[in-house]
Amino acid sequence: MKNTGKNTKAINDKNEFVRKNSEPAVSKDDLAEILNANYCAKDLRDLFTESIKEIYLAEKKLTEELPKIIENTTSEYLQTMIKEHLEITKNQLARLEGRFEIMEEEVSDVKSDAIENLIREGKRVINETEEGPVRDAGIIASLQKIKHYEIAAYGTLAAFAKTLGEDNLNVLLKQSLEEEKEADVQLTKAAFNATNFNAARDEIKAKNNIRGIAKTV
Repeated sequence: MKNTGKNTKAINDKNEFVRKNSEPAVSKDDLAEILNANYCAKDLRDLFTESIKEIYLAEKKLTEELPKIIENTTSEYLQTMIKEHLEITKNQLARLEGRFEIMEEEVSDVKSDAIENLIREGKRVINETEEGPVRDAGIIASLQKIKHYEIAAYGTLAAFAKTLGEDNLNVLLKQSLEEEKEADVQLTKAAFNATNFNAARDEIKAKNNIRGIAKTV
């Protein structure tokens, strides 16, 4: 009987060992994230391809977020400018999509952490400011950070394309680069025109009102 008990325990221990070691250590989604995090570009062309995917996803994300940003602005000039740039962004996206069709590349395995963080910061600005010139000023600041990211990305990619002898892509990327530079100039004009001045004026009025109340107390 004792031997039978020992045999049964041994069998149970073996079955438990097999069960535990047959279960996946991580989920399918976690494994995909780990593999993506451990991905290493093998050469400049490989890095170029991955970077193209990243800016593609960044532009795609912006086409989703810019309409929401427009809804939170009050300056007609700023609204018009963002609407115009939304159309430019859609064209940039279409150009990049054409490039992927030619190269038969997929983009589902790449994340754009930079643009996600910049958009998250922009949402925080909207949530923490009152509707009006102050919020408009915050939106301009957030959008300019995004433009600077895109300018850096397209500038680097254009240089990569030239080095790799991808003349057609170099032209395409330079076109997007110039469009982003122009958008940054327009945002700077918006910042120095009515929006920031109105924000400053409102702030001064608020301070004066507080001082007036304090004197009467």
